Amino acid sequence: MNIWFISKYASPPNYAKFPSRLFYLAKEMQKLGNKVLLITSDSNHLADFPKTKTIFNKEYVDGLQVKWIRTFKYKKTASISRVLSWLDFERKLFSMRISTSFKPNVVVVSSLSIFSIVYGYYLKKKFRSFLVFEIRDIWPLTMTEEGGFSKWHPLVLLIGYIEKFGYKKADLIVGTMPKLNEHVKNIIGYDKAFLCSPLGFEASKYRENDVNGQNIFQKLNNKTVIGYAGSIGITNALDTFVDTIKLLNGNSKIHFLILGSGDLKQKYVKQLFGCKNVTFLPRISQDEVKSFLAICDILYLSTKNSKVWEFGQSMNKVVEYMLAGKPIIATYTGYPSMINEAECGLFVQSNKTEDLKNAFLYFSYMSEDERLKIGENGRNWIYQYRTYDKLAKDYIDTITNLMGNR
Repeated sequence: MNIWFISKYASPPNYAKFPSRLFYLAKEMQKLGNKVLLITSDSNHLADFPKTKTIFNKEYVDGLQVKWIRTFKYKKTASISRVLSWLDFERKLFSMRISTSFKPNVVVVSSLSIFSIVYGYYLKKKFRSFLVFEIRDIWPLTMTEEGGFSKWHPLVLLIGYIEKFGYKKADLIVGTMPKLNEHVKNIIGYDKAFLCSPLGFEASKYRENDVNGQNIFQKLNNKTVIGYAGSIGITNALDTFVDTIKLLNGNSKIHFLILGSGDLKQKYVKQLFGCKNVTFLPRISQDEVKSFLAICDILYLSTKNSKVWEFGQSMNKVVEYMLAGKPIIATYTGYPSMINEAECGLFVQSNKTEDLKNAFLYFSYMSEDERLKIGENGRNWIYQYRTYDKLAKDYIDTITNLMGNR
């Protein structure tokens, strides 16, 4: 098949600070004998592209053809400038010369920006292509549930209209979360062909010696180390975690490590001032995060209590934690997946400090061998079900079957 992937934030690894799922999927699909083009932008707060006066830039990265578009830049993720950057990307998509590229019989549009589905529909009509609409974040639901927007806000109404349009016009809906099909039915009133294609990992990037080699961190002896790695902001919902750290300040056998940066970091540093059971560490590179996770005994994550998670989680953090081979405790009230399927940890479906404290104590009182066994469950499961070569094959098989039935 001739496949075009279109996503504003699918930065190739030579420019991205964090791996792009879509890049690796596209590369694996090309390995399966398909001809693939990835179209993206240089305006991504998690990537560093070279400065250029050329609007449409084409290069090959690891053998994959990538076309990246110079687009309006923004500094804050929650800003009108980010939305303007989306619109600039869409405008330039329509002005792009498509005669210089091979004609697609499959077009995959992956959010964000959700507006790209309009261009995807244009390509569907022009080339009679099979159209895939892929959702990685449910917008505008995320805006109203976690961003504080009114459901009557003009931007929410516009994005809601585009979302509904995309669900109706696409031949296949793909979601990185397992229950997105229920949300789609809520929006359009009927079932659509659906595939859950979750976040995965590039196996070659996770060789054993990468994780267990020379470590930049020192292990805390005679302590059970509970670690958190990631952003420290409102959407990360760390209030219960911080309150539980205070509650366990008198426990000399447990120590907490909090790695990362964010708007609320200084607030939490002040709240935990005087607590001897916690250490804050600065944000580090993605490769160094593996070393941090390796010295922890238990790993923690949390999400806000919102309707977004009713359709399942889709977090890179879960993949990273499972690859580290450590037990995971998650404060999470949504639809459970991965951690429970792999039996590698525990969902604490509560924001009560007492419940989280009990979970920490339960795992900290285990022997090291017991914790390693639970962590190994997660690592084995993720290697079995979440490598990009397997996810790409499932993706292609689904498209092939649906195209054959049209």
